[in-house]
Amino acid sequence: MQALIFDKTKSDWDSTKGFELADVPKPEIEKDTDVIIRVHYAGVCGSDKGIWYRQAFKEQILGSIDAENFPPLERGGIKGEVEKEKHLSPSQSLGALSPRQERVTMKKSFRIIGHEFFGEVVEVGSNVKDIRVGDFVACESHVVCNQCYQCQRGQKEVCTNEKILGISHDGGFAEYARVPAHVVWKTNTGLIRPDVAAMQEPFGNAVHAASKVDLAGKTVAIFGLGPIGLFLLLIARARGAKSIVGVEPNPTSIEMAKKLGIDYVIKLENTNAEKPYAHNQEVTDEIIKITKGVGVDVSFEMAGFNSSVNNCLYATRRGGEIILFGIKIGDFVFENYNRLIVHGFTMHAVIGRQLWQTWETTRALLEDPGNQIQEKLFNVILDHGNGTILPLAQYTKERFEEMINKHPKFLIQM
Repeated sequence: MQALIFDKTKSDWDSTKGFELADVPKPEIEKDTDVIIRVHYAGVCGSDKGIWYRQAFKEQILGSIDAENFPPLERGGIKGEVEKEKHLSPSQSLGALSPRQERVTMKKSFRIIGHEFFGEVVEVGSNVKDIRVGDFVACESHVVCNQCYQCQRGQKEVCTNEKILGISHDGGFAEYARVPAHVVWKTNTGLIRPDVAAMQEPFGNAVHAASKVDLAGKTVAIFGLGPIGLFLLLIARARGAKSIVGVEPNPTSIEMAKKLGIDYVIKLENTNAEKPYAHNQEVTDEIIKITKGVGVDVSFEMAGFNSSVNNCLYATRRGGEIILFGIKIGDFVFENYNRLIVHGFTMHAVIGRQLWQTWETTRALLEDPGNQIQEKLFNVILDHGNGTILPLAQYTKERFEEMINKHPKFLIQM
């Protein structure tokens, strides 16, 4: 089958970019709880962009590829044989090696990228109970263990032993994907169109963020109007937010936010070269002005920049709430730390989606025609599919990179 991969034998992480379109083995059922999905659409997000430019997930991808390498096997009970080492290239099938009486070490060198996808179940393991061939499904990208302290207490989004589809577990930028049945989410294509269904996973991030506070009647600031920030705008409106302010540097995202009905949008321009962590005085002053000197009730940090976190501290009213979603590795500086305490902020950190509460809310929001969310996702964010859907067969590195830099959100069609 065709898939977009990172292959460490062909691409040095530190000196290359992009994905390879390769012919790789079609996945097969390995465990009796596995499911094989024929992928229809897969979404491309900021994490994929980070992998494309080798800016994120190096250790997770390279480490997980190494971990998947088969350990030395003793076949036929024969010991003391000279170990034979073979590489499993993308074009070789896992089953192609004859099980002769020899000790073999096999190596897999690639990772199939992609963690947002939708498709049809074509095969199920013998111990799969609730998923059937022919079901249309999306997938939770966090492959949780269901055994750790957190999982046992209903906090699966922070599982100790999780793997991530497309990063530490083969993903969905492929014609077929193998996943454990416990991360599969049935989707009614009579109520949710397939292209939008492929965006349920990232939409769920915004749902989870919004679930941390009661937004009804609140003034809200969203710092970062990337895809998830735009999803959050739609959710906040559906949840009854009184007024929504967005802060964003990208003109395309700003125009989308306006089409989606944002009340105010502030273009982020001047950054502090001397103190890149510092809040932007012009931005926060404008938000204070919009809120008549009070500050917003709720700030959502969706960009992952240190300065953006500090913008939240200066834009949120005393006693207000701050939701942190954007991720960056490394140390952050809290500007004027005592402000956190004296102003009595409540801060929430959000990762992934709560299983399965977030998915249930996502389904309810997308299936409700009254809020027009699904309509706006397709018409505005996907621009009616005009230039935002790339057939896998037409993939080139040049075209993919152009789409990454042009569209806040786009899909791959298999």
